[in-house]
Amino acid sequence: MRTLAVIGLGTMGLGIAQTYAAAGFDVLATDAVPAARDSAQARLRDGLRPRVQAGKLTEGAMEALLGRITVVPDPEAMGTASLAIEAIVEKIGVKRGLFAALETVMAPDAVLATNTSSLSVAAMAQGLARPERLLGLHFFNPAPVMKLVELVAHPGTAADALSRARQVTEAAGKTVIACPDRPGFIVNRCARPFYGEALALLEEGRSPAEIDAAMQAAGYRLGPFALIDLVGADINLAATESLATAMDGHPRYHVFDVLRRQVASGDLGRKTGKGFVHPQASAAPPQDAAAIALRIEAALVNEAGWLLSEGGTTAGGIDTALKLGLNFPRGPFDILAARGRAKLRDELHRLAAVAPPHLQGRYSPAPLFREA
Repeated sequence: MRTLAVIGLGTMGLGIAQTYAAAGFDVLATDAVPAARDSAQARLRDGLRPRVQAGKLTEGAMEALLGRITVVPDPEAMGTASLAIEAIVEKIGVKRGLFAALETVMAPDAVLATNTSSLSVAAMAQGLARPERLLGLHFFNPAPVMKLVELVAHPGTAADALSRARQVTEAAGKTVIACPDRPGFIVNRCARPFYGEALALLEEGRSPAEIDAAMQAAGYRLGPFALIDLVGADINLAATESLATAMDGHPRYHVFDVLRRQVASGDLGRKTGKGFVHPQASAAPPQDAAAIALRIEAALVNEAGWLLSEGGTTAGGIDTALKLGLNFPRGPFDILAARGRAKLRDELHRLAAVAPPHLQGRYSPAPLFREA
């Protein structure tokens, strides 16, 4: 697999193309928008130039990398690729249409991959001539920097397709974690209680600064509100609403009104200059910082436990994904080992006992807490 294809030349697609080209693969790249195709090489060069100026990349290496990326007019020109990755609009019908077109020009054993962060891979495979060749390769932004890639198999994905996708992506320097074709995959799903419990505390009268300070005191580089400000409150809200819908409105994915109000205010975080905590200075941890951290981590471990019970991944994979994808100091099962099952279960029971009616069921313990 020396020739790969990338469809979609926005920030993510261009970053994926750069990632594989930097590892020595030849990349065929395209976009439905002519301006995106025409500007791709210049945008890549502009992005790489600071590394050259800093001495982290030689001029020759930059030119070699750029030379391995060939912009072609359309997907029909990608027939020689052994793996095609799409990073186009998050509309399942558009993605299906693209894969159907690729099937007509690529070899029967070629691997088709979607970079979707929210859509069902199994649903995307419906109607394809070779659905067993489709899988998910979910990169994180910025793709050349972030080490994690979630490898998503739907029930019909061929084992050799998964093996080949893993092989070339690991060759590009990524840590590839297998995960189930479930809403949110691993990172986006298991991140929800980290934000959600913080938002619940905010609605109960705590301040964003003291909640973040409590989590920083527990070893997290960024608290939940600083993370929301970094990504954007609107992006966080969209992800939360999408997962809540996909999970039939289960209270573990409750969309808190305080988040909706923050988005409505226009204070979305760093990109607007003001957010929950940005640009305020860090606060001192409150006296009950340890209790705040225990509450958030209990919910985090519980969500990971529910995901693990559904199959398709491992405890180690979940831990690695959250440490790489969210820069957490420890994963949920690291927390479980450190804090102990009984302590976390007791905290879930405590939270369930005082939960308001609309959050009943939010703290129901995952099967791992019911094991002896």
